[in-house]
Amino acid sequence: MIRHLRWKVVATNMLLISLVLLAVFAAVFFISRDNYRKNVQQQLYQALEQGDYGISQPGVDSIPCFVAEVYGSGTVRVAGNSYYDLSDETRLADIVTAALHRTADSGTLDEYHLRYLRQTGYATTAIAFTDTYLEYTSLRTLLSACSLVGSVALVVLFLCSYLLSGVVTKPVGAAWTQQEQFLSDASHELKTPLTVILSSADLLRRSAAPEQEAYIDNIQAESRRMRSLVEDMLTLFRAQKSAGALPDTTADVSEMAVTAALRFEPVAFEAGHLLEYDIAPGLSARGDGARLGQALAVLLDNAVKYAAPGTPIQLDAARQGSRAVLTVTNRGEDIPADKLPHIFDRFYRADRARTDGSSFGLGLAIAKAIVDAHRGTIRCESGGGVTRFIISLPLAAGKQERGTDHV
Repeated sequence: MIRHLRWKVVATNMLLISLVLLAVFAAVFFISRDNYRKNVQQQLYQALEQGDYGISQPGVDSIPCFVAEVYGSGTVRVAGNSYYDLSDETRLADIVTAALHRTADSGTLDEYHLRYLRQTGYATTAIAFTDTYLEYTSLRTLLSACSLVGSVALVVLFLCSYLLSGVVTKPVGAAWTQQEQFLSDASHELKTPLTVILSSADLLRRSAAPEQEAYIDNIQAESRRMRSLVEDMLTLFRAQKSAGALPDTTADVSEMAVTAALRFEPVAFEAGHLLEYDIAPGLSARGDGARLGQALAVLLDNAVKYAAPGTPIQLDAARQGSRAVLTVTNRGEDIPADKLPHIFDRFYRADRARTDGSSFGLGLAIAKAIVDAHRGTIRCESGGGVTRFIISLPLAAGKQERGTDHV
């Protein structure tokens, strides 16, 4: 649990840091691009106004360019920096024609890798051109630098975040360990006095007057209720303690589901429900079959308690891809959508009015702890008068479904 919390802290920090770095580098990139393009536009304007075509080779302060003057008669005069080969008249004619046909007075001719600025006068139309290669090279260099700096920064920040998360979660881990130890010790210590109370109540009943039997019944009922709570707390503690330490055994999920169905069939019948089940053979998962059966029993018991009178309860076990999926379905009142995310919390009861005093809200928490310990998932769907609990477990390696038996 603490390890999961630590990685969650690291993931949250890295997500926030990544978003901040992305925003910063994006701002740097777009601002630099806009500034560069403004500078290019300014130099193209100077080329049109002053005949400044830039230095002979690409430099820092100026860019090479050339200017085409188009007269009304169709004559074109071209002058520019020696950086460009202006001897190909056909290509120059195509470039000038393309720039003349553009709607905007400035932009790019992507097919020629040129940026242009057009200025229309009384007798001529002057168009300044410059190569976009320099612009794109500068932007690519900036982008590469940002990517490199960002990657190094993320690696460094990840290491710092991981180390700091250990410091942050250390007190939480200590508190969690103390809580678990207290839960275990208190549960063990309570079992002995509860056993003594129940035994003493049995002895007291033998010599009690008739009018005292009601009080003795109350003592025994509350003692049994307390013992049930202690046992549930111990079960939850053991389930959480076993997380990440699965036994190196393979549990027969199909056999476990059949056993649970046969055990709950008379229980459901006495409550006025028919338990129907459809269990595929050959489903196996790594882990403890007894504990998985305990988790399934919690769901079946929950279905028996909350199913509408006279409605059937359905248990299904099937293979879906590389996972074994167990589904317990019952009809009855829907679980409100705002309560669904909390039904697996400890001591949480979605409808306290429908629960008797024997329920403490630990059953589903125990089932979730067991499933989590087996690297599976458990979820609940409720709507349209149907409530469905679904357990998904990874199949043991090499196990394949050979068919489906309908029981």
